[in-house]
Amino acid sequence: MTPIAIGIIGCGNISRTYLENLGSKFPAVRVKACADLVEERARKSAEAFPGVQAMTIAELLADREIGVVVNLTIPAVHYAVARQVLEAGKHVYSEKPLAVAREDGRELLAFATSLGLRVGCAPDTFLGGALQTCRKLIDEGAIGTPVACAGFMMSGGPESWHPDPEFFYKRGAGPLFDMGPYYLTAMVSLLGPVKRVTASTRISFAERVIGSEAKRGQKIQVETPTHVAGSLEFGSGAIGTLIMSFDIRGGSGLRHIEIQGSEGTLSVPDPNNFGDPVRIRRIGAKEWEPVTLTHGYQTNWRGLGTADMAVAAQAKRAHRASGEQAFHVLDVMASLLDAGEAGRHVALSSTCARPAPLPVGLADGQLD
Repeated sequence: MTPIAIGIIGCGNISRTYLENLGSKFPAVRVKACADLVEERARKSAEAFPGVQAMTIAELLADREIGVVVNLTIPAVHYAVARQVLEAGKHVYSEKPLAVAREDGRELLAFATSLGLRVGCAPDTFLGGALQTCRKLIDEGAIGTPVACAGFMMSGGPESWHPDPEFFYKRGAGPLFDMGPYYLTAMVSLLGPVKRVTASTRISFAERVIGSEAKRGQKIQVETPTHVAGSLEFGSGAIGTLIMSFDIRGGSGLRHIEIQGSEGTLSVPDPNNFGDPVRIRRIGAKEWEPVTLTHGYQTNWRGLGTADMAVAAQAKRAHRASGEQAFHVLDVMASLLDAGEAGRHVALSSTCARPAPLPVGLADGQLD
C-alpha cells in the first residue's frame, strides 16, 4: 500500500516530534510537506528532515497528493486553520484543544460531516501503553465497577521557564484548556462521557511576572481562571474530581489520576505521557501492585492519533482520537468555566462514544 501523504501546518517546537514520528515510524504514512506563516521556520524544518518539502500554506492546501493535514498552530487559530483544511478537501488533525469556543468546535464537526471528511484531535497519549493497559484492566473488571476518579495538575504556572508565556493566561488557555485535555481525554476514554459538571474557579494572582530570559520582568495581565476545582458526573455513574491549577506556589503531593472501583483502586500515570508505570491496589492489599504494561507505544509516540485517523479513513473504520471526543472534552471544559461563573450545575449538551481500544500485541508502528 502506498503511504498516505501528510502535510503539517505550524513549525513550532512540537512540530519536530510530529515530523520525526510521522515521517519514519509508521509505514502507512509519510510527511510530504510542512508550512508556517513564518516561511523561514518551514524551510528550517524541511532541511532537518530529508524528503519533506517546505511550502507556503496555500501551496500545501492546494497539493492534491496530501490527504491529511496536521494543524499545529496556536490554540486561538485552531478552528480557522482546521476550517481552511476542510475547505481544501482534506482530513484535519489538530493539536489540542479542538477550538477555543464551544460553538466553533460544534460548527467544525458539522462542516466536516457535510463534506464527508474527518476531524481528529490531540491528545493521543490515551493510546499509549500505560493508558491502554488501564483501559484493559477496567474493561476486564480488575477494580470492579468504577465508583470515583480524581485528577490533579498542580503547578505554579509556566511563566518562570516558558520563553513567551503570555498566551497561557488568556481566554482559551489557563490550566484547564492547556492541560485539561490530557486529563479529561484520559478519563473519558476510560470511563465514558460526562453528563453534568459543577465547579469553583478563581484568578488567584491578577498579574504574573515573566521569569525566563527573553522577556524577564515583563508583566502579564491574567484573563482566565488559574485555579479550577470541578466535579464531574459520568454517564456511567462514576463521580470525578478535577483540579487544574497554575496557583500552587509550594508544591503538591497530589499526582495525576486515580480511579476507585468497587473491588480496588487503579493508579493512572501522567496522561501527558505514553508509558509511565501503572499500579493497582486490590481490596485487602496493604501495598500497591505494579502492573506490567500490556500494550506497546510506551515512549513519545505523538502522531499516533494522526496515523490512526489516516489509516481509518482508508479502511472506513472509526478513528480513535476523534473530533467527537475532542469536542466533548471542549464542552466539558467550557461547561466547568460556565459552572464556576454561574455557581450552578451545567448539563452537557454533547456526548461521544468511548474510542475502541488498541488490540494487544500490536508492534510499534502498526495500527490494526
